[in-house]
Amino acid sequence: MSFEELGASILAFVREHQVWAGPVVFLFAFGESVALVSLLIPATFILLGLGALIGENGLSFWTVWISAGIGAILGDTVSYWLGRKFSHRVGDIWPLTRYPDLIPKGERFFLRYGIPGLFVGRFFGPLRASLPLAAGICAMPVIRFQAANVASAFIWSGAMLAPGVLGVHFLTKWL
Repeated sequence: MSFEELGASILAFVREHQVWAGPVVFLFAFGESVALVSLLIPATFILLGLGALIGENGLSFWTVWISAGIGAILGDTVSYWLGRKFSHRVGDIWPLTRYPDLIPKGERFFLRYGIPGLFVGRFFGPLRASLPLAAGICAMPVIRFQAANVASAFIWSGAMLAPGVLGVHFLTKWL
């Protein structure tokens, strides 16, 4: 099954069973934020699609947004913890072994830009999951990491959902 087919199946499931929107978006935002998992799932496509379902089917924006934010926070926290616990050895764990440049690039970016880099990096695919890992490897203080993590997670989740919500709103209002 392709990523597109998987994403379409998940969106169809949520369309039929709206009560599952929160847990589904939580799981995909979490997976998108964990360094080892983010390389394997089509979370961005699903989050954008869930945004459209909010506008189309009347799903609660607040429930989906908060679920996505909490999932992203916890996913980055797991990545940070993996970096703290395993340091550079984390690169020896599959699927990171398939992307040998990911951790060194994330570490260089983190060392150069620090907290602002963590915040901005959440919005860029490969950096999203490698920067919390780099912050852990570099032993960034937990409080500083979590401040950037929490703030960026809720802004990122809103940005992921907004195109679908606004697109559907625009189409229904103007067409």
